[in-house]
Amino acid sequence: MDTTVTLVEGSSFCVSSFNGDIHAGGSHGVFHADTRLVSRWELRVDDEPVETLQVISGEPYHATFLGRARPRPGRAESSLLVVRDRYVGAGLREDLSLRNLSDEPVGCVVAVHVGSDMADLFEVKGDRVQHVPDVAMTPTPDGLRMYADSRGRGTRVVAGDGVVAVPGLLTFRVAIPPRAQWSVILQVNPIVEGEESTAWFAAHQPVEHAEPVRRRAEWARSSPVVTTPHKVLARTLERSRDDLGALRLADGSVAAGAPWFMTLFGRDSLITSWMALPLDQSLALGTLRRLAALQGRVDDPLTEEEPGKILHELRHGVLSLGVNASAYYGSVDATPLFVMLLGELCRWGLYGGAVQELLPAADRAMEWITANADPFLAYRRKSDQGLVNQGWKDSGDGVNHADGTLAKPPIALAEVQGYVYAAYRSRALFGDADKWLHKAEQLKRDFNERFWLPERGYYAIAIDGNDRPVDGLASNMGHCLWTGIVDEDKAPQVAEHLLSPAMFTGYGVRTLASTMGAYNPMSYHNGSVWPHDNALIAAGLMRYGFVEEAQRIALGLLDAARAFGGRLPELFCGFGRDEFPVPVPYPTSCSPQAWAAAAPIELLRTLLRLVPDVPEGTVRIDPALPEGFGPMRISGMTIGGSRVTVDIGEEIEVTGLPESVRLVVG
Repeated sequence: MDTTVTLVEGSSFCVSSFNGDIHAGGSHGVFHADTRLVSRWELRVDDEPVETLQVISGEPYHATFLGRARPRPGRAESSLLVVRDRYVGAGLREDLSLRNLSDEPVGCVVAVHVGSDMADLFEVKGDRVQHVPDVAMTPTPDGLRMYADSRGRGTRVVAGDGVVAVPGLLTFRVAIPPRAQWSVILQVNPIVEGEESTAWFAAHQPVEHAEPVRRRAEWARSSPVVTTPHKVLARTLERSRDDLGALRLADGSVAAGAPWFMTLFGRDSLITSWMALPLDQSLALGTLRRLAALQGRVDDPLTEEEPGKILHELRHGVLSLGVNASAYYGSVDATPLFVMLLGELCRWGLYGGAVQELLPAADRAMEWITANADPFLAYRRKSDQGLVNQGWKDSGDGVNHADGTLAKPPIALAEVQGYVYAAYRSRALFGDADKWLHKAEQLKRDFNERFWLPERGYYAIAIDGNDRPVDGLASNMGHCLWTGIVDEDKAPQVAEHLLSPAMFTGYGVRTLASTMGAYNPMSYHNGSVWPHDNALIAAGLMRYGFVEEAQRIALGLLDAARAFGGRLPELFCGFGRDEFPVPVPYPTSCSPQAWAAAAPIELLRTLLRLVPDVPEGTVRIDPALPEGFGPMRISGMTIGGSRVTVDIGEEIEVTGLPESVRLVVG
């Protein structure tokens, strides 16, 4: 069972124990700018820890920790309630209260033990934190200042009047009248390159006036509302909306996930934005704009930057990516996904200036793709500091043959060819249609000839550096259904394999079949279940007409969401439902995680069979909702710049469409 609590807002997050304490030596901490600003934050009352009663989860950036102090002298039961209201955002605010529930005054000493190692996020994630010898901890009249010149990072803890501060310790001598309360506000302000900034939840203003609260309220007001009798679906969609709102970055893009990926990722942010289009299209536009601004310009083997290439990951820590740079480009799929998303955003009704603004970046991306696809787009890292695997299964053992041996680079992944195929078709929307559609059809023919394994009835994961098909049975081919590169006559066998007992657990499709040599249901990419992977597989199955199969995946994921309290994690273990009656968590799974949060939105779109094509003047809908999902209403969804309402009951009605767009049912 997970005993940690993670709070997140934008690029800041906090990981603590269930009682609110942050313990030194592990993964706990207050993080900002990819740096652990606070590595210890432990509350003591009369030198004793607080006993946990409950954690009340609020918004993604807020939690209330309830506890009680040890019984007062001569009493058998505790009469001192401890409340820690914690808010995260560009630092931290904690409203600490002690409530005396007895009929006599209470005198006690309240202490907060504070520490900072100024560790880089990658050090913490890899459990290889290096000692930073120059972390200076200086008492101030209202708290403590901690700063490391060598890392250009620090923090100031503001505790207000009445605090006694010494290095590592904030102390308050407290007298609480009968049936009364004592309170203090603690604030953690980040310092980056010597410049201190105020935490978003500042002590001098009411919480409801803080920027994250206003942003969340605006996000909720602008988001569509789904009304359905299916309580699990409704709850999961609401949680998805809240989590995606919390993962939005200041530049309008979306972070990949907490705790370790609170930054822009090419692949993750693009796929998340795609799946979230029915909820919000500004995420896609913000992500495209940010990635276009960071698009590769030069050749750099250490960062793997190349002209036209879309980055893999953006970091801000002092040890960013191990190559002393903030941007790393070791991703083979982010570049075609960039063009895919621009095309899809156009189908939802993005016109005019935005397309003209982003089209040059899309063309630079197409130049990179066509220069490197021969005929397939493959990868090989440029140095030993880069990622060995550069598709979405980017762990070192993520691409393997049926017998478990690792694929040799350069590696051309099956799903990446599907992304390139879809990128060609998307680029055709903006001109030179014959050229790009011809390239798409040629790639489709080449792909189905080289990747299809007729004796096995499925597609190879990849073609490796020895020009051999990588014959593992994996979920990658589900993405090929999603993009449409699969030949119609081969799709039935693909669907049969994806829903076979070797692959489908009852909660979702495994990344690797249980019959494969590298199968391990507790691994990251070799037998686990990833919600975003399954959402794309379900969309692909529905695209090819496999309605019942797509519904089975959707229902399995919703059962998993119910078991996880309405929030799908990044991944979970791939044990079969017939073996264990509940999904088994993956210990270090990110939660909230962006594309897992967006997966239920994509599932709903799949079940609605909703296909906007504003340039062609149509919106097609042909619902295939499982029993209990309807009647359903979706109000406030944006198509073609207009807010529309979709009613699904005995009949289907869509109101609010632009005059130039007509509804096609069925």
